[in-house]
Amino acid sequence: MTVLAGASSRVRRVPPGPPRSATPRLLRQLFTDRLALMSSTASVYGDVARIAIGPKALYLVNGPDAAKHVLADNHANYHKGIGLVEAKKVIGDGLLTSEGELWRRQRALIQPAFQHKRIAAQAGAVAQEAGGLVARLREHIGAGPVEMTREMTGLTLGVLGRTLLDSDLGDLESIGHAFEAVQDQAMFEAVTLSMVPAWLPLPRQSRFRRARAELRNVVDDLIEAGVRRARQDGGPEAGADVLSSLIDSAGGQRGGLRDELTTLLLAGHETTASTLSWALHLLDRHPGVARRLRAEAVDVLGDRLPEFADLRRLTYTGMVVQEVLRLYPPVWLLPRVALADDEIGGYHVPAGADVVVCPYTMHRHPGHWQDPGRFDPERFAPDRPVTRPRYAYMPFGGGPRFCVGSNLGTMEAVFTIAVLMRDLRLTGVPGRRVVAEPMLSLRVRGGLPMTVHPAS
Repeated sequence: MTVLAGASSRVRRVPPGPPRSATPRLLRQLFTDRLALMSSTASVYGDVARIAIGPKALYLVNGPDAAKHVLADNHANYHKGIGLVEAKKVIGDGLLTSEGELWRRQRALIQPAFQHKRIAAQAGAVAQEAGGLVARLREHIGAGPVEMTREMTGLTLGVLGRTLLDSDLGDLESIGHAFEAVQDQAMFEAVTLSMVPAWLPLPRQSRFRRARAELRNVVDDLIEAGVRRARQDGGPEAGADVLSSLIDSAGGQRGGLRDELTTLLLAGHETTASTLSWALHLLDRHPGVARRLRAEAVDVLGDRLPEFADLRRLTYTGMVVQEVLRLYPPVWLLPRVALADDEIGGYHVPAGADVVVCPYTMHRHPGHWQDPGRFDPERFAPDRPVTRPRYAYMPFGGGPRFCVGSNLGTMEAVFTIAVLMRDLRLTGVPGRRVVAEPMLSLRVRGGLPMTVHPAS
């Protein structure tokens, strides 16, 4: 640990971290294995660490108290940071990236769509999309592997369109591919410190520009369709969906409306699709858990689709979802920038510093989780006392910027897994390694091909 003497002669403790001589290794990990970089740093240097890489220094937050300080107690001192800043080139100043008064207005506008009664009313649409997924997968029984990440993306886009946008997104598979290109470029710019110009005719940059144009066309088409519906229904206030509310609030200004819709498309499908993909992989690896989950689904649902009241009755399925979110939180990193000098966990953090709160390492912290690498849904049994700090588990973030769609996403995951496991059995391709790819979300690298079998 290093100490600095400030202007007031007060000693400032600098967080521990890898030595400068480790820079080549750190750079390599930053490009090729960011999870290993965060995990090894947290394991060796503790709850607050400083990773110096070239001209940059990342302040890694891996402790619940330190995370609470950044995300809740002193959240006003921290704006969105590395990765999300680069993503602004596509999603603009939407709810995910905006700050201050603009963010507060956006949050207040979209919050009503996620109230309890609205979520309950959307349960039927979510269940129908899950049932449609099962019907599509049945057609592949006895055939070759199905790319399940793509199927999960189609499902979550279908749910998003029906529940929030009053639009059919089921045939817009290109949205998922476009956002992959956006995430790839955003992460590339983050790790290269934006030193490679986006206008260069490199394959990655060209793919990004095509994706940006495609997303803009999709969003503009959604806006036009929403405006036409509003006129037919007698005005924007007649619509109960988020799109109608956004059009009403935009007052003819398309720039902010486009940003909000692009953000909603990204955040509304990507995180849940990732969670469902990891759930299918883990259930394939743990057949005992899958059998118990299937038995619960049969007992609670019989042969019908789930209803909102079933959400609390599918207890074990909910436990499975929580454990999947622990091991593979879709938002694996929460990047921030310090606006002013601060102290985190007793260590000095200067103004302008890049601070990253890491749910991925937090959820595997040996001080708060027993055998943290093991998949064990029993950790979340309702009758098991919770002794861990609140911020030791934060799959949806924390503080004022806690994910507004967490309840809808959880219901979507629980219903989909219950129906899938009741009706089908999915197995991975033998010999294929399933590897995590930490981009803006924690994805399965290269997709998740699985073979479809009858449940019995």
